[in-house]
Amino acid sequence: MKKLSCNGYKASFLWRSLPNRFPQHVPPPLHFLFRNLYQKPIFTHTLLHIKCTSITSRNLQVRAHTYLATQLFDKMPHRRVQDFKNAKGHEIFQLVKLVKENPDILSTSQAHGLALKAGMLAHLPTVTTLLIIYSSTKHFSSSLALFAEIMSKDVVTWNAIMTACIKNKFFEFAVKFFAEMVNEGKEFDSATLVIVVSALSNMRDLRKGMIVHCSSVKMGMFSDSLLGNALIDFYAKCSDLSSSECVFGEVECKDIVSWNSIISGCIYNGHPEKSLWYFKQMANLEKGTDSVSLSCAIAASACLDEFSCGQVIQGWGIKLGYEESCHLSVANSLISLYSQSGNIDAAEYVFNIMKQKDIITWNSMISGFSLNGKVGEACDALHEMQFTRTLKPDAVTLISIIPLAAEFMLLRKGRAIHGFTIRREMGAELSVMNGLMDMYFKCKRVKDAEHLFLNMATKDLISWNTIISGYSQNGLCREAQSLLKKFHSWNSECSLSTLLGILPACDSPISIQFGRLIHSWEVKLGFVNNIIIVNSLICMYISCGDLVASFKLLEEIAYIADVDSWNTMISGCTQKCHFSEALNAFQLMRLKFNINNDTITLVNVIPACGNLELTCEGKSIHALALKTSAGQDIRVQNALITMYGKLSDVESARLVFELCFHHNLCSWNCMISALAQNNNAKEAIEFFCLLKFEPNEITMATVLSAFRQLGLIRHGKQIHAYLIRYGFYKNAFVAAALVDMYSSCGRLDIASRVFQNSAERSVAAWNSMISAYGFHSKGLVDQGYWYYTRMLDEFGVQPSTEHHVCVVDMLGRSGKLQQAYNFIKDLPSQPDPGIWGALLSACNYHGDLQLGKQVASILLLLKPENVGYHLALSNIYVASGSWKEAGELRDIVHLKGLKKSAGYSLIDVGSS
Repeated sequence: MKKLSCNGYKASFLWRSLPNRFPQHVPPPLHFLFRNLYQKPIFTHTLLHIKCTSITSRNLQVRAHTYLATQLFDKMPHRRVQDFKNAKGHEIFQLVKLVKENPDILSTSQAHGLALKAGMLAHLPTVTTLLIIYSSTKHFSSSLALFAEIMSKDVVTWNAIMTACIKNKFFEFAVKFFAEMVNEGKEFDSATLVIVVSALSNMRDLRKGMIVHCSSVKMGMFSDSLLGNALIDFYAKCSDLSSSECVFGEVECKDIVSWNSIISGCIYNGHPEKSLWYFKQMANLEKGTDSVSLSCAIAASACLDEFSCGQVIQGWGIKLGYEESCHLSVANSLISLYSQSGNIDAAEYVFNIMKQKDIITWNSMISGFSLNGKVGEACDALHEMQFTRTLKPDAVTLISIIPLAAEFMLLRKGRAIHGFTIRREMGAELSVMNGLMDMYFKCKRVKDAEHLFLNMATKDLISWNTIISGYSQNGLCREAQSLLKKFHSWNSECSLSTLLGILPACDSPISIQFGRLIHSWEVKLGFVNNIIIVNSLICMYISCGDLVASFKLLEEIAYIADVDSWNTMISGCTQKCHFSEALNAFQLMRLKFNINNDTITLVNVIPACGNLELTCEGKSIHALALKTSAGQDIRVQNALITMYGKLSDVESARLVFELCFHHNLCSWNCMISALAQNNNAKEAIEFFCLLKFEPNEITMATVLSAFRQLGLIRHGKQIHAYLIRYGFYKNAFVAAALVDMYSSCGRLDIASRVFQNSAERSVAAWNSMISAYGFHSKGLVDQGYWYYTRMLDEFGVQPSTEHHVCVVDMLGRSGKLQQAYNFIKDLPSQPDPGIWGALLSACNYHGDLQLGKQVASILLLLKPENVGYHLALSNIYVASGSWKEAGELRDIVHLKGLKKSAGYSLIDVGSS
């Protein structure tokens, strides 16, 4: 067969030259490969299971479960059995071996006592077996004590104590024992080196492992294939795949373990394409593959999203006799493969037909449900797993399901999982605690997340990143910045996640200096070419109002900028109401020959056209969407409906809605809103009556706006009852819409009660309440102004232009024109034209010619094309008897072709 290069080899081509004829026999079980161990006292280990899981993205994390040399130790006769002085010695030795089969501390202690009484502790096989039994029963200290009592230790005894160290995860102890063995001049064999390499593999100590490797070559032990297999696995675990491949090439007699080690090592190091290439080479050998090879190859296919390739491997495995119902490792990989491909039904089928299931099986299935958004099924599987006698959920199980609770904000489920970790004493599992902390932040339970963080015995970088990011996501920007400073003061370690977590905390002009420091830190750490962090910096600068810096940063990375970079710029500008800049960025993006706009681009640039009332540009982008598949995307269609609503083109909005193949709730909300904001309140309500989805808060707020226009307080009360029944009244925007509806319908008393009972008061709610008092002109100006002053002082709501307009309108209606003028002049920033417009209307109402002319001159400089300002000043002239000035102003309006839409009033007959 032609030798193929593994570099860049794609999985889809691996099976073009599969052998047409398969081996006539099924490869023997793995333990038969070690039938020569009775001649050679050598240990080995091989990777048995590969599980691919995906927590928050499409990237796969490979978990390798190793079959350590420790599990083979008790099956190997390490020395010639010593003669016994009497029959009793032989009986005690047989008793010790019997205890070893089902070890428990009581039986072990009794056997130890009998051996001590009979003087059998000088018998090395007996004492070595006792040492191993103590290790198996988790009494490692007893193993150490017994080892210290042995006077004459041979190589098997030393190997036994090092094996005990590894079995109890004291890997450093195993290495220290080996160093002591060497320093005392004790002889060791290749089995010793396999054990040491296994310990160093778990420690990821590359330097010491290379020393052991050199020693094996120098002493002529490297020719042993089992030691070579151990080294292949060692280098792969230490992320030195090139050395692993070199060792693999040097092993003369490659067995199935050799191939499995290199195949799994490639997956472990993120090279699934190489893993499949090696599997292909192995498949063409006479000895064929085994269940381990098949499971690794299926896992590699899942990593590459080559699902058809995985199915081919599955079919080949079935022909070889490795049916998924009988081979755990193959079935586990298939569950992950089908879960990753989105075929969760196939994954569940494999799970159900399995005759035996281990912890990896359950974890793979739960992870598969989570990956495919099957919340109920994942929770049911976890519940069922708890009633399995032989298996209990572990940290991996919980890590698979906690992100699901976080994503869907299932606080009750998350708390139940937290309680489970406490009952099972899993509080030391950092990964679980970090996941729970993230879940609480996602569910807006900041205090619970803080409590968890403060009570964690140990914290790693992920813990700090999680709480910093959590603060940022929940708007606690100062706390996030302060915590980052505290973290950096005692730990200079920083990751990409740290920077990505803190940048959202820089979301206002007052945070620009801190954001620039983060930018400098990013450059210092070498992330200058990382497109993810650069995109986040662009977003940060836009949020802080420094558009120049964001555009400059985009120019600096022009050679690596992708569509996400441009989308970040466009969406950031749109979200911060920099609509002109968003369109400019879109035009620049269109000039890039290597960048094509996508759905996200259009969803963010279409609202910019609507808010700027650019009809021609909006229709051009609509045409651009229709030329590509993006035109069929429901998000683009919804954005177009909203845009046409803002452009007062209700017919075009209706046409887009009717041409949608599949509507969602957002589609209906957009259409109802488009009708309501264009004074088609009656039709908006008719659309609401035809709604085919369960309404949400946005639906109800929009419908209330329509009832307000029509003055239909009866129907408004019915909607209010519906909101109370389904809990929507707690939403801040719904509460604001209720306040607005009741005040517009003349029920200021009910509006006030709704406002007072609101759990959360939004900017809109304050606006509605302030304007309500001014609108009804009941001499409640002081009360309205009291609400305005309390906003910032007691509730932390920063007054905006809408609030200022409401205050000026309220003061103006009550005749306090000079106070309103002084209020505008004292504003900390340049007043918006709308604020001056409210005062001009008040001057018109009260006939204040002098102040009206002064305000009008300001407005006509700011908005010369606004017909309302011209007409208001004209009416002021008429009221004061200045007919000449009024006629001249109306002539100007006529010459410019300015028109004002007609107003109208509605009443609800029979309302209460």
